[in-house]
Amino acid sequence: MDARGTTGSGARADVAVSARAAAVHAAGWVLRSAVTADIEMIAELRATVMRGDLERLGRYDEHRVRQRLRDSFSPQHTSIVVIDREPAGCVTVRTAEGRQWLEHFYVAPHHQGRGLGSAVLRTVLERTDAQGITVGLNVLQGSAARRLYERHGFVVEAQDPIDVFMVRPPGACAAAHA
Repeated sequence: MDARGTTGSGARADVAVSARAAAVHAAGWVLRSAVTADIEMIAELRATVMRGDLERLGRYDEHRVRQRLRDSFSPQHTSIVVIDREPAGCVTVRTAEGRQWLEHFYVAPHHQGRGLGSAVLRTVLERTDAQGITVGLNVLQGSAARRLYERHGFVVEAQDPIDVFMVRPPGACAAAHA
């Protein structure tokens, strides 16, 4: 393991990679620990990925969409998805309120629709399942990402006019596909 907390393959040492995720990994993606210098790249990715949904909801603000990321950025809880040595996405998982919170999960538009988001999400959820931890998240109303989360065992816990709050107990994905 190197100083960034990654193994020689680039996978985070604290992420258990299943045979299926390893196969996708072999196809070209790895997770690396985020560093402070990643903040602006992630802020731009967030602005790009969320723009359509935020505009649809009348909530897009060019400065605020980036600043909210900057204000909550936590490199120690964030992983960068890398394909061919280039950032392709990111995901943050932090503990709060008795559960793991999946936050700032973005895949660059040119990598969407190819199974990358599912593969990364599976990797994260396998780790939380192994720890027996419930995962929570929020997604914008009407976002296509909600379908991804539902396929992986998340259910609606609460919602308001802007956000849908979802939760997934340990092992829910396996139960959903049994």
